[in-house]
Amino acid sequence: MIKIRDWLYIGKYRETQDKELLDSRGITALLHLAAPVQQPGIEVLYLPVDDGVSIQHKYIEQGVAFVRAQKVAERTVLIACGAGISRSTVFAIAVLHEEEGLSLLDAYRSILEVHRDAMPHYMLWDSLREYYQSPITYLDMWRQVHGQKWQE
Repeated sequence: MIKIRDWLYIGKYRETQDKELLDSRGITALLHLAAPVQQPGIEVLYLPVDDGVSIQHKYIEQGVAFVRAQKVAERTVLIACGAGISRSTVFAIAVLHEEEGLSLLDAYRSILEVHRDAMPHYMLWDSLREYYQSPITYLDMWRQVHGQKWQE
């Protein structure tokens, strides 16, 4: 489980099963993207989002609204997917974009500072691009954020 902000974490499915771990991090809300999970005393929203498949815009809207509402309610939120690498990162990027006014690239850079394994799948990145009408392609993002030449 990776702390992105005092109120926001990214994590893995298996971590959502561990109530003691959730409690130790102060997690009181969970946006789950892998499978429905219920934990006593934790607000949960499950969205059926698959890795490597475009995200329906309604799910981006619902997920971001949920996380932002939990922040307003002073809850600490865990965004979780299977491995805590792609889907959860994409939703965290969207939340930071809306909550803090960061560009999608800057939101991703901010996450990478603490979560070196964060890597949105290109289809998920394209979903964000379309939703927020951003001109930054996956290839552009890779080059700008990772500073490496893309192997074509």
